[in-house]
Amino acid sequence: MPKPKSQFVCQACGSIHSKWQGRCEGCGEWNTIEEEAAPEPQPKTASGGRGGRKLDFVPLRGEATTPPRRKTHIGELDRVCGGGLVPGSALLVGGDPGIGKSTLLLQATAALARAMRCVYISGEEAIDQVRLRAARLGLDDSPVELAAATSVRDIVATLEADPPEVAVIDSIQTMFLDTLDSAPGTVSQVRACSHELIRLAKRKGFALFLVGHVTKEGTIAGPRVMEHMVDTVLYFEGERGHQFRILRAVKNRFGATDEIGVFEMTERGLAEVLNPSALFLAERRGNVSGSCVFAGMEGSRPVLVEIQALVAPSGFSTPRRAVVGWDTGRLAMVLAVLEARCGLALGGNDVYLNVAGGLRVGEPAADLAVAAALLSSATDQPVSADMAVFGEIGLSGEVRAVAQAEVRLKEAAKLGFGDALVPRRQPKPGSGGKMRPAPVIEGLQVREIGHLQDLVAMFPPVPRRDDSAE
Repeated sequence: MPKPKSQFVCQACGSIHSKWQGRCEGCGEWNTIEEEAAPEPQPKTASGGRGGRKLDFVPLRGEATTPPRRKTHIGELDRVCGGGLVPGSALLVGGDPGIGKSTLLLQATAALARAMRCVYISGEEAIDQVRLRAARLGLDDSPVELAAATSVRDIVATLEADPPEVAVIDSIQTMFLDTLDSAPGTVSQVRACSHELIRLAKRKGFALFLVGHVTKEGTIAGPRVMEHMVDTVLYFEGERGHQFRILRAVKNRFGATDEIGVFEMTERGLAEVLNPSALFLAERRGNVSGSCVFAGMEGSRPVLVEIQALVAPSGFSTPRRAVVGWDTGRLAMVLAVLEARCGLALGGNDVYLNVAGGLRVGEPAADLAVAAALLSSATDQPVSADMAVFGEIGLSGEVRAVAQAEVRLKEAAKLGFGDALVPRRQPKPGSGGKMRPAPVIEGLQVREIGHLQDLVAMFPPVPRRDDSAE
């Protein structure tokens, strides 16, 4: 018998190598290459075989129909999905272990099952374990159909014979195809299983949820191509120590990307948070140095969060930089601009930065709020508790305008803020130097600054670089 052929596949990126090696040349990861059985070569098509069918091209202009939506009756989940579930769509949900992926999907299917047929297929837990969770959440009377299976061949045969309206696969890393010799969870198995299930969902027209494990870096385990195959990719964010959970859409073919849904973990499962800004600011204490309120945007939703900073003398030759909820490189840039453009001596101090509430902020508009929190901590002078701040900082120290400023200001005024610090207005393009109109928000005083030095002047004298050298 001929010896079965094998190949060496990177479990991080899916690159194929002819032999084992410690480091993958495709993604640079170490110890991720494993031996798998090579797929059987496909027979070549004879030259006289039937050709493909001719494609019919249509003009770009035409009427586009809005896809129908199936409401899950969980408002935050519907918001992230773009207004509800689209028939025939595939959604990939990832997140840390125990953060609430299975809980949310069980709540969603329990609500949907009262109006349509929903199936929940678990590859990680037994049926009794799923029933225990449903009883704890008060959902055990819902007509959700349960099954425990890991064979994709059996799942496809079952769903093809009697297709549901919504199907949940928990999780894709536990599924396997018997046509492949590799173990469940490997790159080839995850890719092939995802392809079979997604193709079935498109053909039969039911919404498919795939639960995905994440790596230690926070990305979904398996090949990156799996995120390209699905229509929507949702990530669960949040610290285990916080009760808040953020469901963020990083890809959505039927809605806005970077949209978020906010939940609170309770004894009865995940509860919707209809006003995230009020919840994130609920425990804020006024007149505390190192604290500043940032008016941000998450997708189409304005969110106000508290930025906390602590600048303390360092006892080591290399000062510490600890950041939770923001980009470490962005903090280094803001500190460098304060040093180089404003002459402040902050580089020799330990700097700790935290976004309160467990939210992760990714937009550059938080630069000005971070700088205000750093200056407040360095001078021990609190920022006004009635002030909301936003603006992007450039490398020359200028404060740049950001998008949707009026929406941010309206959210601040709605929550009772009376003051706002924003970037200076810029002339309209092609208007001959005519300034943009100033936003007028009732009950809100808007102050504009054009350079970071204007912010430094609002605080008591900060130690200068020359003074520290003396």
